[in-house]
Amino acid sequence: MKFTASALSILVSGAAAFTTSGPNAFQVQSRQMSTSTLEAAAIETPLAPLTVWGEGVKDAIALQKESKKTKKGEFPMLVTPKMVKLEGATVEEELAYFKENAESIRNNMTTNGAVHFKGFELMKSQEGFQSFYEAVGMKPCLDPLHSVSARPTINGEKGSPVYEAVNKESRKNFFIGMHNEFVGTRAPRAAAFVCFKAAETGGEFLLADGRRIFEEMNPAVIDKVAKKGIRYSVMELPFFAFLDDLPEFIEKPVASFIQGAAEFAINSKVDFQVKLLWGQSDYDNTRMLQARAPSQPGVIMHPETGEPHWFCNVHSHSSVLRKKREETYGAERFEDGASQINKSDMFFGDDADLTQEELDEMDAVTTRNIKYVKMSEGDVVLLDNYKTMHGRNVFDGTRKHGVAWFEGWEGMRTPPV
Repeated sequence: MKFTASALSILVSGAAAFTTSGPNAFQVQSRQMSTSTLEAAAIETPLAPLTVWGEGVKDAIALQKESKKTKKGEFPMLVTPKMVKLEGATVEEELAYFKENAESIRNNMTTNGAVHFKGFELMKSQEGFQSFYEAVGMKPCLDPLHSVSARPTINGEKGSPVYEAVNKESRKNFFIGMHNEFVGTRAPRAAAFVCFKAAETGGEFLLADGRRIFEEMNPAVIDKVAKKGIRYSVMELPFFAFLDDLPEFIEKPVASFIQGAAEFAINSKVDFQVKLLWGQSDYDNTRMLQARAPSQPGVIMHPETGEPHWFCNVHSHSSVLRKKREETYGAERFEDGASQINKSDMFFGDDADLTQEELDEMDAVTTRNIKYVKMSEGDVVLLDNYKTMHGRNVFDGTRKHGVAWFEGWEGMRTPPV
């Protein structure tokens, strides 16, 4: 039997990298943070807060009609030194501006969904970037992957509050679809993405307003998503082709044992229950176990403003849509066993498949709402992680972008839990 200790090791590693935030989120790190470092980080910085699902959407079609009547602000809102009379200012003067206007900046983030700060000197260094978001009154939290894996930090130091975005050369041809950041039951309330070095070609930071997507989606699709909910497949374990060669009387009990053992291993690593189902990989038809997270809403009411918005990562998670993008950008590059595990998909909350027509509608509406933001050194996008979806374009060259996650901010109406 070829299901050896090495395969089991990969399986357990995959369980440790279990997440629902995006297709590239399962990163198994070879260097684990020490216990003392983790304990220190836990004391200094809180975990990402629990996701605020709200009480549910009762009449999505009526809400959609009402939402279309409301006026939306500039998305993303642009702020430059010239616009705020800071041309030629020192970094100290820029920092003073952010402190003096912190409340207004936070309000613009929640009202508009995202604010793009372009052309400032302060945020060209990590220290300056941290000074910026502290001045604005943002409250950092640990990366939502913290409980299941260790995302690299931008400076390579353990415990650093600024994490590395997806900059790897091996992922440059992978178009990261639009998604809100959340892992299992936890979601940062806001985030700040910073550019320390732009890619020579491409690599734009992508934004989409979840309110606009909600308004423009076919009402029948919105109603179905609101009523049935959604469910993500967040990991595939593709190590079981050997089962097909076993006699039937052995294959069934062995498969049942593997399914139960793997499910137990994964659920011991995460703070939410997953269900494992047998299937075949869409990539190479390999027999695999697919891990599905619990059902959750795909349309929610914003916890601060009460606005309805799309909160569904189908654009990034759907295996059908990712395969479609491979026709344009090339096939995914799987560098190791971990990257083979890190595959996702999406279903309705009752495990029913989405039809091709439904996927086409979700893809089309999301795509036409994408804003391509070409960031330069020192640029920052401060965004509301509930209203605003993000992604990344393919690129060539060297790219160095970072991100800080926030549990909340000063003066928020609904404090994090």
